[in-house]
Amino acid sequence: MELWQTLSQELGEKVSKSNFRSAIQRLQISLFSQNFAQITQDSVNISNINFCEKARHPPDLPNSNLTNENISNSKSPKISHQDLSEMPDLDLFYNRNNELENLNNLILENKCRLITITGISGIGKTSLAVKLVSEINHHFQSFIWLNLANYQNFTDFKEHLQEFFLESENLNFPNNNQKVLSLTKYLQKYRCLIVLDNVNYLFCKGELAGKYQNHCEEYCSFFQDGAKLVHQSCLILIGGKAPREFTQFKPKNNYICNFPLTGLDIDAIRLIFKDYGIENINNLETLINYYQGNPLYLKSVANLIQELDVNMTDLLTKDVILLPEDLKDNLQQQINRLTAIEKQVLKLLAQENKPVNLLSLSEKSQNSVGDLLNILTSLKRRCLIEQKDNFYDLIPVLREYVKQSNI
Repeated sequence: MELWQTLSQELGEKVSKSNFRSAIQRLQISLFSQNFAQITQDSVNISNINFCEKARHPPDLPNSNLTNENISNSKSPKISHQDLSEMPDLDLFYNRNNELENLNNLILENKCRLITITGISGIGKTSLAVKLVSEINHHFQSFIWLNLANYQNFTDFKEHLQEFFLESENLNFPNNNQKVLSLTKYLQKYRCLIVLDNVNYLFCKGELAGKYQNHCEEYCSFFQDGAKLVHQSCLILIGGKAPREFTQFKPKNNYICNFPLTGLDIDAIRLIFKDYGIENINNLETLINYYQGNPLYLKSVANLIQELDVNMTDLLTKDVILLPEDLKDNLQQQINRLTAIEKQVLKLLAQENKPVNLLSLSEKSQNSVGDLLNILTSLKRRCLIEQKDNFYDLIPVLREYVKQSNI
């Protein structure tokens, strides 16, 4: 009897053996309601709660056979950590909507693990990447942008990246001592977006395109792991050329993609000149052809025209290719990285007024056909020559510079 009396007093209702179960259930419901109300009051305004029709799930991994060791998104803590300290500020961005859409699909829909954005100096690779990551970085648990000009030693790069990941984990586990993992383990454990700009700094000058410097050779293994191993992250490499080892992968590998960037279209070029106060240029298509729609080259030309107040249409009718000093400096920097035999082939191509095939070029070159093929491949990977069918050619601005300079 004392037990029932005590329970009745505590619960505020008469409790007996027959209604004991229902009384306890009413107590549980009451306590839950009070706790839920207190939680919502402490954390958010009740009027701001949104109820979703469908729960959000993290993206599926490209391979459903991952083991528990390769932790999936569904088991990973939600991390929001970014390091933008080395990401350049975005200058004026001219129309690259098609390229942005394609890259978005490659990363978010196709779950591409490794993408190289390549193209000649000044074509807008970095600007495109800055615009891209500003649109997609919220799809990742962590994001970091690194300029490889600052990490030409792989050990420094690895330590910096591991420190970044440890900072990410400490945001979620401030009281835990985190174990330092290999870089690929972090790519598997979390969904990370890693952008590596200026990949060219990893490669040797005076060698055919893509040979790593001695202290940069471990980058090769890291890139290969990022491409071959199953993980949920994305590496974006930005440079004039993709690393050599990428030729080893199957052309239709959906998780690896080389994204060559070409020149801007006529509408974007018109906007560039308008920004410099230059409008109504006739034969704008000719100007685009001379400089291959390269925004850096065209800005240099537009600046020179603005300073000298010359009539661009008159120059175009006389087939004049302007070479402002800063543009010549840019071209010379690219040529300085070439081997002696690459420079020789550039001179041979500059002497031609039309594209030439391998046979014609071999008759004028002292190199064997096999060596000549390697040289042409290297120049093409550097984006310094163009190939159409079996014919090779220089872009007009480079031909003009090679003719005028002593390379």
